[in-house]
Amino acid sequence: MSTTTTGYGSTPTPSSSTSSNRSNSSSGARNINARDGHIAPGEIAIGVVIGRASEYFDFFVYAIASVLVFPLVFFPHESRLDGTLYSFAIFALAFLARPFGTIAFMQIQQRFGREAKLTLALFLLGVSTAGIAFLPSYATLGGAAIVLLSVLRVGQGVALGGSWDGLPSLLALNAPQNKRGWYAMLGQLGAPVGFIIAAGLFAYLLQGLSAVDFLDWGWRYPFYVAFAINVVALFARLRLVSTPEYSHLLDERELEPVSVSEMGHTQGRNIVIGALAALASYALFHLVTVFPLSWINLYSSRSIGDFLHLQMLGAVIAAGGIVASGLIADRFGRRRTLGTLAMMIAVFSGFVPMLMDGGEMGQNIFILAGFLLLGLSYGQAAGAVTANFAAKYRYTGAALTSDLAWLVGAGFAPLVALGLSANFGLGYVSLYLLSGAVGSLAALSLNRALEIRD
Repeated sequence: MSTTTTGYGSTPTPSSSTSSNRSNSSSGARNINARDGHIAPGEIAIGVVIGRASEYFDFFVYAIASVLVFPLVFFPHESRLDGTLYSFAIFALAFLARPFGTIAFMQIQQRFGREAKLTLALFLLGVSTAGIAFLPSYATLGGAAIVLLSVLRVGQGVALGGSWDGLPSLLALNAPQNKRGWYAMLGQLGAPVGFIIAAGLFAYLLQGLSAVDFLDWGWRYPFYVAFAINVVALFARLRLVSTPEYSHLLDERELEPVSVSEMGHTQGRNIVIGALAALASYALFHLVTVFPLSWINLYSSRSIGDFLHLQMLGAVIAAGGIVASGLIADRFGRRRTLGTLAMMIAVFSGFVPMLMDGGEMGQNIFILAGFLLLGLSYGQAAGAVTANFAAKYRYTGAALTSDLAWLVGAGFAPLVALGLSANFGLGYVSLYLLSGAVGSLAALSLNRALEIRD
């Protein structure tokens, strides 16, 4: 076995002779005609960026609608605060369902192949997203509308878990050793891109339609667009993962599903540490996107359209931070980068009450500074997910670790932050964000200690 150094330590990868034997013994028909031509990391990065951008657009369309639309359309019988909290509870269902989708669709891949799995997952995602666009309101369907919204949200979560194609792991394994931070951040650019497009669509509709028209039919258009983008992304990603070259490379790197029981028995420690290492970034993720939008909507007279434009500017800054994170991580190391950003997020958490209660100027500073920290930290979150796993476990381990990180760090963040701020004050949001930073620092320290001991 040869050794390749990654973000946290040394990850064993197959030697050329081992890879050759595995490749020759593979029974997959797709490998028979595989060429041995070199595939540049940049080519893999294209598939990663396309896949992540489409997923994040879906993500933010639903997130923004959870603040501006669903409380009024599906919970008109509740107060605005309670309606938003109920909406956020349904929002969290996708994060609970996502690990189950990962496990179920890996079984599908083992039986029917990678292409069938990806097609079915993105089909389910498209159907669930389009289904929300056609969903009748509470006034029309009563409580059944809430049940259907919950079912479709679970469908989105299952589909997102199933849409894992292994390309981020393949990119991490094939990136030049001195540019791993740079290539790790490429897929993360999908987050600000998806947010900018989703927020821009909602801002345009809010400013171009009356409130009645927007709540009646205007809010549905972003979901139609999300469905169309899913179709385009499906064909773009299939075009990559179905080629003999990519199939050969994925198999050569052992990027195939592993049973969950084996993962838990042999890699449980790495899954937990990988998820917690990026906890600060994932906690901050919703505290500068979804939560402040809900807080402004409930407790401020600011124009929502203007606030969305401010957040779009923040997303541009976050994109710059993501790019910078690649350069910083390659120079100083991923673990040091994540640890430093976790400490900065801990310091930033102490200013949440002062900034959010500080009028437009304070809120602007909170959004722009928060997005900058988010970009710098989130840019290397993918490395935290994958770096500890040996090649055999990287495909399944990266997917499950990402699922756990989203669930623990971000899934309930809007619900918890809004509930705490509404009932106890913004100071408790500071404590919530601080706990994420502490969790990241603890996980990074534990990982380093285990590396030294092992």
